[in-house]
Amino acid sequence: MNCEDDLHDTVTGRHEGTASRYDAATERTFAAQPPARGGSFARTWWGRAWLAALEDGALDSAQVRAGRRLARAGAVGAVSVRPGRVTAVVRDRVGTGQRADVLLTELSEGQWDRLLDLAVERSGDVAALLDGEMPPRLVEDAATAGIDLLPGLGELEASCGCGAWDHCGHTAALCYQVARLLDEDPFVLLLLRGRSPRAVLDDLQARGTAAAPPEPATARPRRDGVDAAQAYAAAPPPLPAPPELPGQPGLPPSLDSETPPAAGVDPTAVEFLAARTADEAHRMLAEALGGGTHACGELTADQDAVRLAAGLADTPRAFRTAVGRRLAAGSGRSREGLASAVLAWRYGGAEALSVLEEEWAVEDEPWARARRALESAWEDDEQPVLRARGNRWTVVGTFCQLRLGRDGRWWPYRKERGRWSPAGDAAQDPATALATALSFGDGDGDGDGDGSGGEDTGAG
Repeated sequence: MNCEDDLHDTVTGRHEGTASRYDAATERTFAAQPPARGGSFARTWWGRAWLAALEDGALDSAQVRAGRRLARAGAVGAVSVRPGRVTAVVRDRVGTGQRADVLLTELSEGQWDRLLDLAVERSGDVAALLDGEMPPRLVEDAATAGIDLLPGLGELEASCGCGAWDHCGHTAALCYQVARLLDEDPFVLLLLRGRSPRAVLDDLQARGTAAAPPEPATARPRRDGVDAAQAYAAAPPPLPAPPELPGQPGLPPSLDSETPPAAGVDPTAVEFLAARTADEAHRMLAEALGGGTHACGELTADQDAVRLAAGLADTPRAFRTAVGRRLAAGSGRSREGLASAVLAWRYGGAEALSVLEEEWAVEDEPWARARRALESAWEDDEQPVLRARGNRWTVVGTFCQLRLGRDGRWWPYRKERGRWSPAGDAAQDPATALATALSFGDGDGDGDGDGSGGEDTGAG
C-alpha cells in the first residue's frame, strides 16, 4: 500500500480494526496548492502565531528551512483537517512521498462551553469569524479563562512516515501549508481544536437565542429597534434569486442601410462604440451579480481612449489600425505607448493605468513594510537587490521592477525593447508581485537603469 492509499484509509477509517470517529461534517479536505514563488506563508497574525509554534518549538532549524522550501515548491498534496490532526502526503526533493501528520490537542467539552459563552457575549466576534478574521479579544479572553486556541511552544506534535521523531522537512512543509489555509479561514483552527464550522455556528446561534429572554405578554411593543443578539439569532427571510447573467453582451443594431451617412459620421465607428458600451454594461452587471462594486468612476478622455483601444482586438485589421492611430494621437501617445497602456488597462483598468504613467513620492512606512515582506520571503543569500525611486523599485541587474499603486497594491513590471510594461496582476504582497515579474523569461537585461522606458510616451 502506498502512502496515498494509507492516507485515504486513515481519513475514511478503513484501517483494519479501526473505526473512523469523523464524518463529512468534522473533516475538511483542501486541494493541493500550486508552488508559492516568493511571498510570506502567513499574512495574518494568527497564521504567524501558528508558524511561531513550529519554528520556535522544532529542535532542528535546518529541517524547518527544508520544509519551507518543500512547501514553496508545491510538494504538499491535498490537506485533510479533522479534530486533533492534519494530514497530507509530502514529496521530498527526489519525489518520494511520505505521509505527514501534525497533531494538536482538542479542547474539552468544558473548554468549548466557556469559549462559546465568551464568543456569544460579543456579536462582533462572531461577525469577525464569519468574515474570515480571528478576533484578538476572543483569543485573549479565552487565554485568561485557561483556554489556548492558538498552539504554544512545542504543542504541534509531528508524526511522519520517514521515521523522524521530531519535526522533519515533511511535517514542517505541512505546517507551512496549514498557515496558508489559516490565513483564508480561521475555522480551520477551530476544527483542529475539535469542532466543525457548522457545529460552532449552530451552537452560537442556539446560545444567542437562549440568551434573549421573552418579553412579558403585557409589555408594550418595542419602537426603538431590535436587540442585536436577537437580530443575529433570528433567521432572515430568504432573498429572491438574482437575475441570470446573459451569456454575452447584447448586439448593437446594424447601421448597414441604403441611406448614406451624414457628413462626418462613420457608421463602422458608431457600431464599434455601441459594441464597447454593451461590453462594459455586461461587465458591470456581472460584477454586481457577483457581489462586487463598479469602482471605475468617471473616466478622463485619455483613460477612455485606452478603454476603447482595449476593445479593438476583434475588429477588422484596417479598422483597428485606423482607429488605433486616432486614439493614440487623441490621447497624446505613440503607438507603442498606447500598446503599453492597453496592456495595463487589461490588467487593472484606471488604477493600473495610473501606475503605468504616474510617479509619486512614497512615505517611509510603506517602504519599511515592503522591505520586511521581501526580506522574509527569500533566504539571506537569495534576496534581490532593489533601488527605489518614487513609487518604483527596480531589481538591480534584471529586467524586473515593482510599482506601488495609490491603493497600496504592488504591480509587477518587466522591461522589453527599452520600455517598462506591466507583467501581471497586482498583489497586496510585494514579494508575490516580484515573483510574478521574475517568472517571465529574459527581457532586455537592463533593469538596473533608472526606471525610464524608451520614448517619452508617458509609459514611465
